[in-house]
Amino acid sequence: MAPMLISGCSHFNDGRQAKTTFAEANDLFHQGSYTASLEKYSGSIDKYPATADRALFEMGIIYAHPKNDQKDYQKSLECFQKLIKDYPESVYRQNSEMMIFNIRNVALKDQTIAAKQMQIETLQHEVQGKENVIVGKENEIVTLQKKIEAFENKIEALEKRFFAYAIQKGSVDRILIEKNARRLMLISQGEVLKSYNIALGGNPIGPKERQGDNKTPEGTYVIDGRNKDSRFHLSLRISYPNERDKNRAKELGVSPGGDIMIHGIKNGFSWVGDAHTAVDWTKGCIAVTDEEIEEISKLAPNGTIVEIRP
Repeated sequence: MAPMLISGCSHFNDGRQAKTTFAEANDLFHQGSYTASLEKYSGSIDKYPATADRALFEMGIIYAHPKNDQKDYQKSLECFQKLIKDYPESVYRQNSEMMIFNIRNVALKDQTIAAKQMQIETLQHEVQGKENVIVGKENEIVTLQKKIEAFENKIEALEKRFFAYAIQKGSVDRILIEKNARRLMLISQGEVLKSYNIALGGNPIGPKERQGDNKTPEGTYVIDGRNKDSRFHLSLRISYPNERDKNRAKELGVSPGGDIMIHGIKNGFSWVGDAHTAVDWTKGCIAVTDEEIEEISKLAPNGTIVEIRP
């Protein structure tokens, strides 16, 4: 499940009055006392109305948390839906919309898994009830399991081949990012080694012009640094702004901004995985999964050209 990461691109003041209550609720959450934590947050809604949107958001997260044995997706949805309806200007609104999408996605996956499990149980029941088809049905189950195992092995083999090829070729010499396609490609000697799905800044159309516009830049840059202690697992810094970006910002009389990265998921939320690409959630950076940023970092040294196209 995916309580999204994305709140990490902003900082919010919950108000002094609610700080103690929220700290106690957060401690209970980390201790695994989910019911007690929910009660703390729920009680703060009427007591501290100025921070009620945050309390609703935290409650929605707890109701959907994978380690909560009493998780309730419906109650989680109700918390996020109430936040969107009652607090349309809340800084938690975008994150709540993402949570609603992911919870519904998880529910659909759960239904699919349940349907597949029912098929297996039906086959097993038929095997037990009909002696004349026992061997055939057992073989059918075994064949299905072998196909799954073979598919997993094939994926693993392809990954190994990719890295072997990359090592043989040497480090990549260019990273190509296509914003419209939401795609990042590693290129060596003109050949695409691997591509990744990405998320962009929350205002993705057009080049970045100024600080705070939530746009991902467009142009040619290089990787000029990396941060292994990033709040987003691992990050590669892109040399934005270049001279063209600086001149454009100067003409507009604004700051061009900076700190544009290729990075992973916010620390603590790596289990979101590929679901993060459903929405452009960064402040202008390019986001991939934690596993993917580790791959990219190994093959793209400082100085690698980064071309970002519309």
